[in-house]
Amino acid sequence: MPRRRPAPATPPPDETTPPPPSTDAAADSSPQTAWSPRDILIPYVLLAVSLQRAHGYLIEEYLRSVGFLSLEMSTLYRTLRQLEKDGLLHSNWEPGPTGPARRVYSLTEVGRGWLDQWANTLDVYRRMLDQFFGLYGKRKEP
Repeated sequence: MPRRRPAPATPPPDETTPPPPSTDAAADSSPQTAWSPRDILIPYVLLAVSLQRAHGYLIEEYLRSVGFLSLEMSTLYRTLRQLEKDGLLHSNWEPGPTGPARRVYSLTEVGRGWLDQWANTLDVYRRMLDQFFGLYGKRKEP
């Protein structure tokens, strides 16, 4: 089964979203481009790194704890590299406590802005979903 490339680090569409950074990956997709639920990985990665500078396995541990149970490490590392290429994350190699050096990621100011955009957009979607399920619960069964 072929693997999908992680989505570019483009935030979901909304009328107030400024243009994405002018990188090759961001040029492939604009804020008006439709996004899929798989793209939810991006704001979660940004959130994880905003909470604590972290290496890949620590980020993966956090993602699994919030429900990303079938996450492939290769998908996570491709996403991390793309987010760094897009200027949303920065990484440094740091010595591991007992083993080899690890690449530790931190959020950039651009990444912080994108995380804020994602939070605002996801809040709108959350309210829409709340309305959907409120109405769904009131429907009459045939």
